[in-house]
Amino acid sequence: MAATEQQILQLLGGINMPHRNTNLAASGLLSPILVDPDGRVIFSIAIRPEEQEVMELVRKAAEALLVEKLPGHKILISLTAERPKAAAAQSAANSPRKLMREFPNIRHMVAVASGKGGVGKSTVACNIAVALAGERLKVGLLDADIYGPSVPTLFNVRDKPVMRHDGRIEPVHAYGVTLMSIGFMLDPAAAVIWRGPMVMQAVNQLLNDVDWGELDILVVDMPPGTGDAQITIAQTAPLSGAVIVSTPQDLALLDAVRAVTMFGKVMVPIVGMVENMATFICPHCGRESPIFGHGGARHEAGRLNIPFLGEIPLQMAIREASDSGRPVVTMADQVETADRYRAIAAEVWRFVSSPAAKPGVSA
Repeated sequence: MAATEQQILQLLGGINMPHRNTNLAASGLLSPILVDPDGRVIFSIAIRPEEQEVMELVRKAAEALLVEKLPGHKILISLTAERPKAAAAQSAANSPRKLMREFPNIRHMVAVASGKGGVGKSTVACNIAVALAGERLKVGLLDADIYGPSVPTLFNVRDKPVMRHDGRIEPVHAYGVTLMSIGFMLDPAAAVIWRGPMVMQAVNQLLNDVDWGELDILVVDMPPGTGDAQITIAQTAPLSGAVIVSTPQDLALLDAVRAVTMFGKVMVPIVGMVENMATFICPHCGRESPIFGHGGARHEAGRLNIPFLGEIPLQMAIREASDSGRPVVTMADQVETADRYRAIAAEVWRFVSSPAAKPGVSA
């Protein structure tokens, strides 16, 4: 049986805080605790930068205690510079969407997600962001895929972000979009070999420590799957909705359904589903061939009662543009494909800016 947040807080009450006359559970430093259906226990401990060394000992002590007392659970604890409100530690009865943090300078956040890798999710996210920027909106794009960041390549940007004296990170800019990716900070050939808590901490820092400025919308290019990083983002970011990207084939659609289910559990509304690589368009004769099948995402969206946002073909021009760092929506010779991305982007903006209240929207 999965542990409850109250049980976990009782256990953490046995860990005394160094230099404080209190325990970890009562310290006011804990984020709300998420216990997902797979038995993962996920939360963070807020620290000051100068406390990192001693608080890492506290984190390890909490992790060891919960591993011992909660057999069958996977314990994922990270340290973060984000300070939770005092009431957050007492939120045992809160739903996941009440755990989100506030980003007063960002009007809307939208996740672009997929159940598996290799379906073109990042290319879709990139072109949605640039299409929205083309409508004179202030747009940001967060590359939250720590293991496989794509934004540096998709935008042909290798600038190193600047760390300011106040600890905030200056993002980079391209095609009218404010960008941040772990890929800007690493050698292109470097492999990120991190365990779950380090990934969660990196995602938190990219989201919270970057000076995004005033944005109408932040597009979050999610890592593929439904693991720790995805839950961290869904738990802490005020997502107005999620776009699900899939290819038409059955295997990809099965994983896309899992992504829909995950967002449902954390109460993030689904903007709709995109069928990517819908048909292959021959660059020589222009003939379309459904090499991955065709219409699967449209059918699945109907079955799940979520909107179908459109189809993007498997096209040589998209691959070439992506590899060269030129979003297709900026290319004058790809009007038809660009219009498909623009139509999807328009539906995303219509969804988040509609008068109906959406979970996570900060006006």
